[in-house]
Amino acid sequence: MTTEPAYTLHTTLDGVTPGQLQGFFVDWPNPPSPDTFHRVLAGSYRVVLAVSGGQVIGFVQAISDGVLTAYIPLLEVLPEWQGRGVGRALMTRMQDELRHLYAVDLGCEDNLVPFYEGLGMRRGNLMFTRRYERQSGAVEG
Repeated sequence: MTTEPAYTLHTTLDGVTPGQLQGFFVDWPNPPSPDTFHRVLAGSYRVVLAVSGGQVIGFVQAISDGVLTAYIPLLEVLPEWQGRGVGRALMTRMQDELRHLYAVDLGCEDNLVPFYEGLGMRRGNLMFTRRYERQSGAVEG
């Protein structure tokens, strides 16, 4: 009997380096560098990381006022780990981390609606602006 490699969930960036944040943002035309990605996570209100063998294999982050509301802008799992329950585990833990708040919102593609509905979330509307030239998060000079 073979077992899949185990992973653990972490709620801090303690000991996590940019080098452990490789392989995310698949198909993004202008993805953030691992250093920028580390800064994104460090600036989050809450973060949950799935780690296996010292490598981050998935993450979810939340930004919040810490009083009433939070927004979950990013949830990603490395392609080779998708379909194994990692995303569900990350979101379940994040929902627990944010249970003290009135509202937790996120936006997603239509094909992901059933995933989030399965976690008890409801469909709503989202308005957005995207500046794809800024997608990498690079600082303008």
